[in-house]
Formats: sequence, C-alpha cells, structure tokens
Amino acid sequence: MAKYKVTQSAVTQLLEDVRGERIAIPELQRPFVWDSVKVRDLMDSLYKGYPVGYLITWQSVGAHLKGGNVAAHQQILIDGQQRITALRAAVAGMKTVNKRYKPVRITIAFNPVTEEFATVTPVIAKSREWIPDISELFNATSTYRFVKAYLEANPDADSLAVEENIAKLESIKNAQIGMISLNDDLDVETVSEIFIRINSKGVPLSSADFAMSKIATYGDRGRNLRKLIDYFCHLAVAPHAYEDIRENDGEFCSTPYIKEIAWLKDDAEDLYDPSYSDVIRVAGLLGFSRGKASSIVSELSGRDPETRKVDESLIPAAFDKLEDALLQIVRKYHFENFILTIKSAGFIAADMIGSKNVLNFSYALYLRLRGDDTLSEGERKRIVRRWFVMSMLTGRHSGSFESTWEQDMRRIGSLGAAAYLKQIEQSELTDGFWEVALPAALETTSTASPFFQTFLAAQVKSLSRGFLSKSITIASMHQQSGDIHHIVPKDYLQKNGYPDRADYNQVANFALTETSINISIGNQPPTIYLSRILDQIETGELVIGEITDELDLERNLEENAIPHGIREVDAASYTDFLVVRRKLMAKVIRRYFESL
Repeated sequence: MAKYKVTQSAVTQLLEDVRGERIAIPELQRPFVWDSVKVRDLMDSLYKGYPVGYLITWQSVGAHLKGGNVAAHQQILIDGQQRITALRAAVAGMKTVNKRYKPVRITIAFNPVTEEFATVTPVIAKSREWIPDISELFNATSTYRFVKAYLEANPDADSLAVEENIAKLESIKNAQIGMISLNDDLDVETVSEIFIRINSKGVPLSSADFAMSKIATYGDRGRNLRKLIDYFCHLAVAPHAYEDIRENDGEFCSTPYIKEIAWLKDDAEDLYDPSYSDVIRVAGLLGFSRGKASSIVSELSGRDPETRKVDESLIPAAFDKLEDALLQIVRKYHFENFILTIKSAGFIAADMIGSKNVLNFSYALYLRLRGDDTLSEGERKRIVRRWFVMSMLTGRHSGSFESTWEQDMRRIGSLGAAAYLKQIEQSELTDGFWEVALPAALETTSTASPFFQTFLAAQVKSLSRGFLSKSITIASMHQQSGDIHHIVPKDYLQKNGYPDRADYNQVANFALTETSINISIGNQPPTIYLSRILDQIETGELVIGEITDELDLERNLEENAIPHGIREVDAASYTDFLVVRRKLMAKVIRRYFESL
C-alpha cells in the first residue's frame, strides 16, 4: 500500500492553500532563516524553469482553523517552509519575521532588459530600468497597463523583449512545484525515515519538530503554546529579546503566557538552557508520562495507543494536559528551585553536565514530585539530587533512554519515587560499582567524563580547595579563573618515557588549581615542587601558593584525593600513582553520593 502520493501544484494555488490554512506552516511564527539572496535565487530558478525541490506534507488530524472550525484534511508542511515563506514574501508581498521577531519585507527586484533578479537597494529602487518589487506585477489588476507603464518610463528599451520577459516573470505564478503528501496513518518514525530518504541533504527531522508542528495547528491556542515554548527557550539564552517580543508580537503579548515568562528578562543563569526539544521531552514526561516526542504527537492527535484509531474528542483534553505541563515548566519558582537543587549537589556550571537528558528527566521528576503533597520540599530535593547524580554515574539517560524514561515514570507512580530510587541504587550502585567499575571508568583522558565531573561536583559540595590552595575553593575557580593542572607535569612525563597523550592526560593526573600555582610549578615533578612547599612551610617564604602549615598541606591533598605518597612520585612510579588516585577519587565520589 502506498505511503504517500505525489502531485503538482501551481505557485498561486500553494499560496492560496496556505492563506486558507489548508496547508499549515508552523515556521511562520519563527524568524525567517533564509537571507534575501536565497529568495532572489529561488525566483531566478522558477523564472528559468529549474526544479526547486519537493514540498513534503503530512496530515494533521483535528487541526483547528480560524473561527473555531476543525480541518479534517489540513496538511502540515514538514519540509519546504523556507521556500513557501520566500514565495509569500516575493510573490505575494507579505512580510516575514526577522531575528527580532519584527515583521519585515524582503523585496525582490527584476530587470526585464537583462533578466536579472536582485534584492532591492536604494539605487535599484530609483532606477527606471528595474521593476523594484516583483510582487507589484503579481498583484497588478492589469498586466497590460503594468507593461505599458514600464515602457513609457523606458522608451529606449526593446518593447518586444520587455513584454516577453515580463510575461515570463508573471508565469512564475503558474510554475508547478511538486508536493509529496504523506498518508495520515503513518507514525512519526516512518514519516521521519521517508523524509530522510527523500531529502537529498539527509537532514534528520526530529520528533520534537513534529510535535511543535502539531501544537501550532491547534488554532490560536496552539500557535501561542508553540510560541510559549519557543520564547521561553530563546529568552533563557538571550534575555534581551524580551523587549523585541513585547514590541513585535502583539498576539502573544495579549495572552496570559507572556506574564509566565517575563521573569526571564532578568535571568542570568545558564546552568540549564533547554531547547524546544528539551521542553517537549519534559512536557511529555510530566503531562503524559511518555518518553517519546512522537507519542506526544499521537496524544495531541487523539490517537488511541492500543487501537491506533483517532478519537477527536480526546484532543482538547490532551492540549489541556500539555498547557498545564508547559505552565509548570516555565514557572519562575519551579525553574529556579530546580536549578538550586542541582547546584546544591555541586554541579554549579553548565559544562559540568554533559547530558541534557539527565537535566530533562530530573526536572520532570522534580515537577512531578511537586504534585505529591505527602512529600516535603526538602525530601523532593533530596530525591532529585540523588536521582540526578545516580543518572550521571550510571548513564541511565543515554542510548535508548525514552523507553527507560517511560518505565521509570511508571514505577515511580506505582512504588513511589523514594522507594524506586532506593531499588535502583541497591541494584546498580553496589560495592562492586564503587570499588571496581568506578575506578575503571576514571581511566580516561576526557575531562568531560561524567565520572570526573562528578568528582569535581563532590569537591564543590564539600567546599574543597584547589590543589595546593590555602583558601581558593574549587567552586570559586569554576566561577572565575582556574586551571586543569597535571599533578605530574605533562612536559616532565613526555621527556621521561610517556610521550603518548593517553598516558599524561589521564584525569587521575588532573587537579583544579589556581593559575598562579600552575605557573609556579611549571614542569617540575612532584618530588621537586612538594619539596619547595615543605621549605616554604619551614621558612614562611611563599614560593608556590600560600600554604605554610604541614597539617594544612595534608588536608589539601585529602581534599583533592591525592595520595600522601605523592612526594615520592616520579616517572617510574607514575602508573602506580594513577591506580591509587583513581581509587581515592572513587571513594570521594561514594562519600559524596551517600551524603546527598
């Protein structure tokens, strides 16, 4: 059975279908990506009869049109948004949205003598030889009068050539563009696979894109819910854009949603800046206990997961759930308290968290636990902290995480979050994990490793100081200036039998330290620079850092999980040092986790 049908549609018919909302273009609410040069090139290709690629649409069941009607056969445009928007701009003379969310015109000019297209400039606009805005021709009531006016302004032009070229330009309205219409019974995964096979660039089409498109088809409410997601994500990164939104999007600003995200205009936090796909994932978990964005599309389409049949009466309730979830996600109190919870576990910087999915699930968990009145806020935060760190250490949200997410949400619902978390800890965070698996996992050169970053978080949580620092903490170095220092210097190792990066750049050879201390140590081995510090302790004359007490030096080594035998470490004992330090780092992480 065919999964799609291929048709041809004239440019004017396509634009009419968009105007009548028979084809939905969700991207119209977002800034136009193409620049004017690409719009010009599209017009030139249509003028010359070159192919401009297929548009791909997919039916949106139960989509709402203006006036409250429901379109049984509205198509969502899932590939070709930029081309259609360019046609609306150049042919229909309609405005697009720029990066500041301001409606602007992209005006394309045409020279009937040279048959050139160009983006209009002040010079072109004043030139009699150019048609400064081709949309004026497409919207003219009389082509004859349009040509006559041009020839009167250009009496020396070849009238036959001009008439022929203007007629050829006008024929763009009837240029045929191919459209691939995917069947409405296809699931998101199949649609995505077809998209990749058809798309010559092989660009993946994410399930989150489908979800955003689906949301936008639900009338004014859907469009503004989509904007709520888009603007929340944009403001989290660029708070200054709030004034652009206020100035240029009156429709959205007339809704209560603008008040829900207004706090972001003063936000400077960047620990968790979710993208729209992250928000979709969190909303799916919170509102529907579903891990896949494609499942949200099914929910919003009224599709029964068992029978796969559509019941449109289920759609309003699904959008109610989505809206409720989104309003919880964007709420200032919720978001800020979640960030504080993660920071209280020692993860104080975005670069300490390599997996956005760990944050996504943890935020959904935090919001879900807020609905449990039997839990105190302190207990909620304790569960979320431990879940977050457990996930960092076990890679729980990597690989085929969506099925794991759904299973976790089901078991949290049946067992309770605390009991289920304890069950996971007992099965995965065993003595074997702490004593064997974790030290082995620390045998890596990647400073982005979740195990090394969790070690740094443990240091932050315990207020540990930087290596050989008297008072500067790991936390302050994360926020200001600090170096990843080779405990046994790289240059020394390279010159003494360890030329391979995989040897000297082991994370077990790294410690966070002040830049000045790093410079003072240089390429000296521990046997030398620690002897200099011991002399410093005796004389009180500062040469490396500010430690002047031997007990304080011992405490500093413990805070950095560095074995006391570091004073004797040289090239010959380097590999033994790494083994011992990995075990000490693992012990620090274990104590830290158990204290959460």
